[in-house]
Amino acid sequence: MPFTGELSALLTALLWSASSIIFAEATHRIGSVQLNINRLFFAAFWLMLTILIGGISYELSSKQLLLLSASGIVGLVIGDTFLFKAYQHIGARFSMLLMAVSPGMTAILGYFFLSEKISAIGMVGMIITLGGVALVVLERQETPTSKYKISRIGIIHGLLGALGQAGGLIFAKLAFNEGEIHGFVATFIRIVSSVVALFPILLLAGRYKNPIKLYRNDFKSLGLTITGSIVGPYLGITFSLIAIVHTKVGIAATLMSTMPIIMLPMIKYVYKEKLTYRSITGAVIAVVGIAILFLR
Repeated sequence: MPFTGELSALLTALLWSASSIIFAEATHRIGSVQLNINRLFFAAFWLMLTILIGGISYELSSKQLLLLSASGIVGLVIGDTFLFKAYQHIGARFSMLLMAVSPGMTAILGYFFLSEKISAIGMVGMIITLGGVALVVLERQETPTSKYKISRIGIIHGLLGALGQAGGLIFAKLAFNEGEIHGFVATFIRIVSSVVALFPILLLAGRYKNPIKLYRNDFKSLGLTITGSIVGPYLGITFSLIAIVHTKVGIAATLMSTMPIIMLPMIKYVYKEKLTYRSITGAVIAVVGIAILFLR
């Protein structure tokens, strides 16, 4: 199918846009650390059911297993933990702006570790797309009543989250370059490796709360966690891996970074925010950039 990678990357952006709003709400109810590990538990369960019921082959080499495990730890443990901390400090929308630097990081890492070169017109498309994204996010003015305030620690967390996401994609692409892997299987390995790395640390540090007691007193948090785990880790991560298989990681990362554009109608519906001419202009610019990436 033509443009499989590009379309998968845009679908990833749609799924992650929805999950970012869900998780931003959930972090304020149960905390970023608790949310991160619980959503991984749920996602691993959905993936295991899918693989078993669907009879999906899960054969892969030891090198692929190692690379996917590294991808999960770098992207999901390190990267997403910092991203969730950014959500707590500066909110989902400004966090997404900082994540927009991830495609640049990914393209640079892809050049050195994957020998992937992006054409001049591809670079133009990336710059135009990210420019539109930045215009949309930067137009928002914080109000005195906003629970999110721009802070140095929030910005640092957001940038570290972007670097973690970039590194995770590089390790995943290296694994796919070793041979064919089903997307659901690759996502399952990434998530399970993340749980194995993160869960013992949280237990020893006393940072993990009993989920039964936690959710028994807060059914809304349970609903948010389950929904977010399906939309984000289960479907979103799987389509992101399909994207990097069928196109260059820098291009895929750029299309995935259009989340703030896709979030505009969601934010209008959820938070009742008005869409300004500037945000609409930014969306149009981003669409032009996306078109260039498709036609490059």
